[in-house]
Amino acid sequence: MSNFKEQRVRNLTQLYYSKQEVQKAIFEFSKNREVCPRYFEGFGKRPDTLQYPSDIFELVKRGATSFHCSEELWQDPLSIETGMNEKQFNGIRKGWDLLIDIDSKYLDYSKIMAELILETFKFHGIKNIGVKFSGSKGFHLIIPWKAFPKEINGVNSSDMFPEWPRIITKYITHIIVKKLIDKISELSKPNKYVRDFQAPKEVMPDLILVSPRHLFRMPYSLHEKTALASVVLNPDEISDFQPKDADPLKAKIKNFMPDSQEDEASELLMQALDWYKQDNPEKQDVRKEFKPIKISNLSEQNFPPCLKKILQGLGDGKKRALFVLINLFRSVGMERDEIEKRIEEWNKKNEVPLRQGYISSQLSWSFKKQQIMPQNCSEFYKGIGVCFPDDLCKLIKNPVSYITRKSFQSSKSNKKSKG
Repeated sequence: MSNFKEQRVRNLTQLYYSKQEVQKAIFEFSKNREVCPRYFEGFGKRPDTLQYPSDIFELVKRGATSFHCSEELWQDPLSIETGMNEKQFNGIRKGWDLLIDIDSKYLDYSKIMAELILETFKFHGIKNIGVKFSGSKGFHLIIPWKAFPKEINGVNSSDMFPEWPRIITKYITHIIVKKLIDKISELSKPNKYVRDFQAPKEVMPDLILVSPRHLFRMPYSLHEKTALASVVLNPDEISDFQPKDADPLKAKIKNFMPDSQEDEASELLMQALDWYKQDNPEKQDVRKEFKPIKISNLSEQNFPPCLKKILQGLGDGKKRALFVLINLFRSVGMERDEIEKRIEEWNKKNEVPLRQGYISSQLSWSFKKQQIMPQNCSEFYKGIGVCFPDDLCKLIKNPVSYITRKSFQSSKSNKKSKG
């Protein structure tokens, strides 16, 4: 059977890859990337690159059946050496694209996941997303390096591969998993019904986590098992897509790399990093040691400058501010009804209010988790434009500490005045 598949693919390769438009599509996408041809079963030497579009057909004549490339963008891919350490890799890496690799046993399930991820991207303000068929039963979604901020709090984003793409992937999974299970469970295929969270191990689509020098199939490359092409799609074509639409001899060439705006994906990255900090409280010692407190007669006069600024309403950074408000209010012993009331009042003051559904989901998620403190005083608050420290700010590390000290001082002053 494998010999039949191999022969079927090899019968196609020279005819298909001889097309100049196919060579051009693969070559254009290969720039600044490590490229590796596959010879049906085994891969070629690494690192390698394409110097000219004609290199593709030359490799095919030597037996190449498909082409794979890196998510990472390099100053010179040929300077990569086996055994390089993290610092050395960072020194030659220009950046990275976010590549979402959806893998499933069933194409219909992959379609549902792809559409849910696209919804999530759009909700975070991302309008330009590349979509392509994997060649088998999945899809690849791409957000280019151009769309990400190049530095956050003094950290070079280019140095944070694969950590930050992994965090984004986990964040997306967290957001969509319930809807994914519900939608797949509605499909009229009883033998594939999914009703619990264990099912992903068996039939649910999965997002492949990235790793250093991770390769993926290039747009318009053939797939060895199906003899189909990894064709590029418009996002609205996913639901009606059928494998026959990836017939290599009928493939229409489109650009997989979308024309993104600068920093278009900033909100997605910041939101994912904030979520990751909350979901991993052990990473922050101050949160491990935190013990819930109850402040009676809580007064806004005792709020730190950053919180007062947030409560005036924001233009940008609303989702990050929402994390601060929920965790801070919980940390000082405020009841859920009061928290919801205050957040509702705050949201009305924002230039563009957050959707109520988003706020409700964040509150619900937070109250299911162990109580944690908001982010420590850091570049985080400067990032959303609310850091205006006063004299007390110099003495504390967290907004909760500010409220605690100020409330204690106010209480002490009141007792003295009554006396």
